[in-house]
Amino acid sequence: MINVRRKRGASQRSTVRTHEQDKGRSARRYAEIAAAAHGAGGRPEPVAYATSLGYSEEDLKTVPADAIMTLGCGTPVTRARLRLGEIVLDLGSGGGLDAFLAARRVGPTGRVIGVDATPEMVKRANATAEKSSIANVEFRYAPIERLPLADCSVDVVISNCVINHCAEKVRAFKEVYRVLKIGGRMCLSDLVGSGPFSDAALEDKVWGEWLAVALSKADYLRAIEQAGFQEVTVEEEVTFHMAENDERLKGRIASIGLTAWKK
Repeated sequence: MINVRRKRGASQRSTVRTHEQDKGRSARRYAEIAAAAHGAGGRPEPVAYATSLGYSEEDLKTVPADAIMTLGCGTPVTRARLRLGEIVLDLGSGGGLDAFLAARRVGPTGRVIGVDATPEMVKRANATAEKSSIANVEFRYAPIERLPLADCSVDVVISNCVINHCAEKVRAFKEVYRVLKIGGRMCLSDLVGSGPFSDAALEDKVWGEWLAVALSKADYLRAIEQAGFQEVTVEEEVTFHMAENDERLKGRIASIGLTAWKK
């Protein structure tokens, strides 16, 4: 059931390489989108951008400065209501901001695993964790569609504006469902589209590739249900501010925050 509450081998190596390339292109596209939205100044200042999404300055002071480099669209850690001792998986963990915040919330008896398809980011995040002596978090390199975790091994999955870049979203959600324990929850912030979009938008060098794999909210929620999740609840929905400066996209891209359960 979907509830909506609006508040505001060689072949394997080849496949991994393809996912790597897709992830790299997505990261570059998103950085370009961020730069375009902030004018000639380029990328947004990290702390200012994070607070604009809803991260508190107090929370940001508790994580390593090197980790504050989010290009997300929400604050899934806040909505996840993490408890001491839980095992958390962060999809598309990047520099580790959400993972490090989660690590504080689950405490020394809990554990956080960040997964990212960009080797350089995994290396950077692990180095940050080691330098900061944060022992209950680790980062692994893998595509979301092939998670390096056992079945039914995590309590909570979080992700911040990442799955929208996956071409095979049902497959990605099925992997999330596989690694979640019975009774586990998935808390996401992500982007959905409300087309149709013009040819000019679809051919745009910054937005075009993303729009090619973007789903409407209804189709995005349907993909989650097709993966087996129940009680899918949209808790937040706002227009995505980075798109509002472009008349072709204004009012047509939304950031949603949702929770879904594995029963």
